Amino acid sequence: MCGIVGAIAERNVAPILIAGLQRLEYRGYDSAGLALLGSAGLVRLRREGKVAALEQALKQAGAQGGVGIAHTRWATHGVPSERNAHPHLSGDALAVVHNGIIENYQALRFELEAGGYAFASDTDSEVVVHLIHQQLQQGADLLAAVQHVVTRLEGAYALGVVSADEPQRFIAVRSGSPLVVGLGIGENYVASDQLALLPVTNRFVFLQEGDVAEVRRESVRLFAADGAEVQRPVHEFEGAHEDAEKGEYRHFMLKEIFEQPLALQRTLEGRLGGAEDLAQMFGERTAMLRDVQCVQIIACGTSYHAGAVARYWIEALAGVPCQVEVASEFRYRAHVVPEKTLFVTISQSGETADTLAALRAATHAHYLAHLAVCNVPSSSLVRESELALLTRAGPEIGVASTKAFTTQLAALRLLVLALAHARGLGEAALSQHLEELRQLPNLVEKALQMDAAIQTLAEDFVEKQHTLFLGRGTQYPVAMEGALKLKEISYIHAEAYPAGELKHGPLALVDKDMPVVAVAPRDDLLEKLKSNLQEVRARGGELYVFADQQAELQDEAGMRVLAMPTVPESLIPIVYSVPLQLLSYHVAVLRGTDVDQPRNLAKSVTVE
Repeated sequence: MCGIVGAIAERNVAPILIAGLQRLEYRGYDSAGLALLGSAGLVRLRREGKVAALEQALKQAGAQGGVGIAHTRWATHGVPSERNAHPHLSGDALAVVHNGIIENYQALRFELEAGGYAFASDTDSEVVVHLIHQQLQQGADLLAAVQHVVTRLEGAYALGVVSADEPQRFIAVRSGSPLVVGLGIGENYVASDQLALLPVTNRFVFLQEGDVAEVRRESVRLFAADGAEVQRPVHEFEGAHEDAEKGEYRHFMLKEIFEQPLALQRTLEGRLGGAEDLAQMFGERTAMLRDVQCVQIIACGTSYHAGAVARYWIEALAGVPCQVEVASEFRYRAHVVPEKTLFVTISQSGETADTLAALRAATHAHYLAHLAVCNVPSSSLVRESELALLTRAGPEIGVASTKAFTTQLAALRLLVLALAHARGLGEAALSQHLEELRQLPNLVEKALQMDAAIQTLAEDFVEKQHTLFLGRGTQYPVAMEGALKLKEISYIHAEAYPAGELKHGPLALVDKDMPVVAVAPRDDLLEKLKSNLQEVRARGGELYVFADQQAELQDEAGMRVLAMPTVPESLIPIVYSVPLQLLSYHVAVLRGTDVDQPRNLAKSVTVE
């Protein structure tokens, strides 16, 4: 949510700022702006809408500068508009960009207004720039002013600050909202995501909670929340620059759907050698798995659906009770921690605000250990957890998660096998499960071959306003994920139910205008599911069934069947997710929506 880019160099940094914002567009935003320090002093440009509009305004203005900050805004306080876009100014020499939410902004605003400050926006962010200006007026330099002001802020935020009175540096702050420093040669940068800076550097320093960075052309100094100067490690980005490009694909989402076989290979690489590989999954701490008596999974959105699948696996294979809860609910209720509970968080970005808050609260409870399942090794979630299981999905740009979901499921399957083996799963059974996992990339490749048929099927959904998804067992969370994808990018209202719950309410909605999508693998619940499908047909519903080719289901009046490859039961949730991703994608394309940047949504939800 929102995006910050900052740069200081001997050259004009405006192109760096614009390119960085364009690479952050996946995060979701409603307006964009920048501030440049150059020979003309401080120049600010803002536009509602896309970065392209800001880029055009920059060309018309001809503004240049060797220092600058830029921002894409996702509205929280104040409607999307140019007046609410960042950067915000105080006077004509000081500018600030802000990600996050200042929770005590109202009290601060009253105080500032009483002191004579006039506000030009409806945002919470504007209090920050006026507070810094106030400190500068009292004699503080820019670094000291920012360090003082952040002690008064409550909430989550990342800041970028420039002053025309101190053009040799800019200041950046990270507290609850991600921020990374990029290191160049004779120039340095900051951004909300390292992807924004890949065209100019591959060396990064990840700011920790409370860090303040003083960024100059030739140096970067870091200060902890207590004001002490600190050193942070430098990381080199190992991915390819092309990972963040669409290439031959029309949308990032489609590219990422088709990247899943390769992404799953990366997830599984070096982890399928048998008990020895599993025993090394968490180094010396792997032995801890023998002591696990309960698992608590915390996640949001798509990651929650992955956790819901894992619950079935954990209880069936490892024989350990498991609870799965949405992070935003978990953190606000009292709960009992069973003895020797493993606390598992799941997040693609590792910066999801509610999941991070739940982890931080859990560090004060008596959990056996804290484990993060995550795609970003440098993320806050990984750094703040004792154990980490990386999904290795590579950059995911599309807001609607695809390869992150399937790689989370693959990683969770490995965790379940490690847990089950530690608790007595025999070598023969373990070898069979690992052999099934080796088939996974190839089976997903076969599912992707259904693309043309699904593209044709999608035409039936274009004019619909509602869709019901059905599944049983591990396929219920898959149905939930399918419904989420469809509503996210096509804006069709969709919801999922366990098929057995049809008679308890949803059946009242079924008619010829409401498509019903069902996932029907060949498992122990198939015959039960067939009965549920007949209930839909008897009410005149239109069924679209993704079924195992041996499920003895075929096209009939009111029912369209798409044949799935035969899949080992352990892999069904992963493989059956793929055609539902393709369905949502093709429906969205036909409806003309913004597939990669759906309205009102952001990729990384870094505010509560």
